[in-house]
Amino acid sequence: MKRILVLATGGTISSTPQKNGLAPGMTIEQLSSFFDRADNEIEFIPTMDKDSTNIQPEDWLTIGRQILEHPKFDAYIITHGTDTMAYTASALSYLLNDLKKTIVLTGSQIPLSFEHTDAKRNIADALTVASKADFPGVYLVFDGQVIAGTRAVKVKSHSFDAFASINFPVVAKVENNQLEKKYNPTFNPAAFKTKFSLDTNVYLLKAFPGLSANFFDFVLKEKAGLIVESFGNGGLPDIGRDLVSGVKSLSNANLPVIITTQIMNEGQDISLYEVGQKVAAAGGITSGDMNTEAIVAKLMWAMAQTKDLSQIKKIIQTPIAHDLDRLLT
Repeated sequence: MKRILVLATGGTISSTPQKNGLAPGMTIEQLSSFFDRADNEIEFIPTMDKDSTNIQPEDWLTIGRQILEHPKFDAYIITHGTDTMAYTASALSYLLNDLKKTIVLTGSQIPLSFEHTDAKRNIADALTVASKADFPGVYLVFDGQVIAGTRAVKVKSHSFDAFASINFPVVAKVENNQLEKKYNPTFNPAAFKTKFSLDTNVYLLKAFPGLSANFFDFVLKEKAGLIVESFGNGGLPDIGRDLVSGVKSLSNANLPVIITTQIMNEGQDISLYEVGQKVAAAGGITSGDMNTEAIVAKLMWAMAQTKDLSQIKKIIQTPIAHDLDRLLT
């Protein structure tokens, strides 16, 4: 028998029909009635009651603190909305990177209160993982899949199989309360003492033909970190609307510019093409096969650890919590 703490944060799983559409409205007593307590000791904390669209980095810290303040539990389940669940899973993977316990995030596409809901299965699967998993870390459990928190991406808006594991194997599968491990994840926390903190002064820019370079001036004025979803393997235009010069201006000001790709699968090889080599030479920090959700959380976390650009680059490019496997620079 394991001691499991459930943190309820709202989301579709606890939503009910209201005047202006679905919104969180289920009480913690109602939510807890769907958890089978026959084989485990389970406690519940109503942490917040939000549609995950409204979940902010400050909420990631609140959830993380709740876990740290309750160390007596063997495992943790977080019920959460699906729209930003992957961001929360990534953030907790960094904030709690050295915690040797299993943390599970789950939710649903259809509320618990509806007849044809996926929530009941996801709750049962989350309990199976929390009680039986022998691998610590943060994981997203949805539609029978156990996905590393830094590798989960929501890829469908309505279907039950809403999440995919990007550029990393599915860790395990759950069927009929049985856990079948598919991949043996190693425990790889940060190799340095970390602060439980985030710097949210971060912007995300998706490159497109015709994008003005003026946005870089704004980021420079804000003294912020920037993530750029580039074309293909890391290329940005340097003719006409010159975005490469924008990367250089930020880098020269000791501001991190993380270069990822708009292509979801297989990561990037920034040195493959001349356009990518120019971005790297301008100071763009390549992020390999990491997904955007993980990069956003990791950059906020890295910038809270240090303001030294070389150290931020080192943190971004160091694998933590399974977030990075293929880095070509």
